[in-house]
Amino acid sequence: MSEEFVGSGDPAYEAKVLMISVAARMAGMHPQTLRQYDRLGLVQPGRAAGGGRRYSVRDVVLLREVQRLSQDDGINLAGVKRIIGLERLLEQAQQRMARLEAELDAAYRRIAELEALASFPGRDLVPTNRTSTALVVWRPRRNPER
Repeated sequence: MSEEFVGSGDPAYEAKVLMISVAARMAGMHPQTLRQYDRLGLVQPGRAAGGGRRYSVRDVVLLREVQRLSQDDGINLAGVKRIIGLERLLEQAQQRMARLEAELDAAYRRIAELEALASFPGRDLVPTNRTSTALVVWRPRRNPER
């Protein structure tokens, strides 16, 4: 998204608590526009027990982005939906990459700890005492077709 998701780690940012009239006012749109965007799958609000739509602050930011892309940049709603989907995939990939990098850092730290404890630092974590005395004879193959 072009707007930075301020507070995106905050659970209140993701909470689906805003009624459609409040979300529409915050986004600067008519409630009917929000209903249309819901039908098109651009923004997925939560549902209250009675079936009413409930939006989060994140949804309001997304609504503003949809409006900006469609009005300012002239992108049709199908294109906007595709952009939003790709941005979600990118965000998920970035989150996964951050988790994997953290796991890799932890693995490197653990290896360093184990190497510091080992009697032969810098060697294999599982020392091998076997030495091989095998003799390998190499003979080139002769190609009978030549």
